[in-house]
Amino acid sequence: MAVKNKYQVLILGHGEMGRAMEYLLHARHTLTIWDRHPVPNVPPVALESAAARQDIVLFCLPAQPHFELAGRIRAGLRPDSLCVSIAKGLDDEGRTAVRALTQALGPQAAIAVLYGPMISEEIRAGRPAFAQAGTARAESFARLRGLFAGTPLYLEHSTDIEGISWAAVLKNVYAILFGVADGLELGDNMRGYLATAAMHELERIVAGLGGSAGAAHRLAGLGDLITTATSKGSHHHELGRLLARGATGALEGEGVHTLKMVRAHRLFDPRPHPLFDLAGRLLDRPEAARELMKNFLEQLA
Repeated sequence: MAVKNKYQVLILGHGEMGRAMEYLLHARHTLTIWDRHPVPNVPPVALESAAARQDIVLFCLPAQPHFELAGRIRAGLRPDSLCVSIAKGLDDEGRTAVRALTQALGPQAAIAVLYGPMISEEIRAGRPAFAQAGTARAESFARLRGLFAGTPLYLEHSTDIEGISWAAVLKNVYAILFGVADGLELGDNMRGYLATAAMHELERIVAGLGGSAGAAHRLAGLGDLITTATSKGSHHHELGRLLARGATGALEGEGVHTLKMVRAHRLFDPRPHPLFDLAGRLLDRPEAARELMKNFLEQLA
């Protein structure tokens, strides 16, 4: 399929990232927006028939509904349609977004992921954002560059889809620890330690899950970790602060769910990765956050 100047694009989900994608794309492309909860007084979009007309389908949703929704649209998708996910979490089966889409659509489908520093509020404010476009096909990357041409979302290509997917998913767990450290007022030196130790663990885990260790150091890993761990509006940083205060309610988010799915599906053994293991113990015992962090630091001596 030749790269075009204008695409028919279906945005699935109209939350923070769905609206950010709408902001980036509405001026140049023809958009259709589907959401489980349609806006009052706006005619609902029939998912299956809408998907059949699209060049590109953007999954701006958590990972959980990817498999179901992809299954619903599979029969009507054109053979040259490109399905793209920005979900940085796991579904209840322990699948990354790309694995869920591949299982639902089949190995012949054109699939891509976008991962990196992409805070939705900054995108909608016209500020620059950055992402790795993970796709095995050069033609799919060319389409994505055409899709976002003229916008402040800057892309780099990666064929290491597994690597950048796991880096994007797992970095949320480490971002929580930055919030814990800040909530306990452990200082800037602690942040420096967390950054280096987290990257050491992340590269080993990613490699063990089938990706390239180098993915941890690119936009989907280190780039997004810095953003998520330091942004004032970061949900995962705030989760860490809640843990530091001993809160047991409202502990939800992609990082929390990732921890639960790693355990439930035994995706890897957390014990050889002390920081990842610490995040799990903090989630189990938020009332003991200060004690757990103190014990962790003592073990470094």
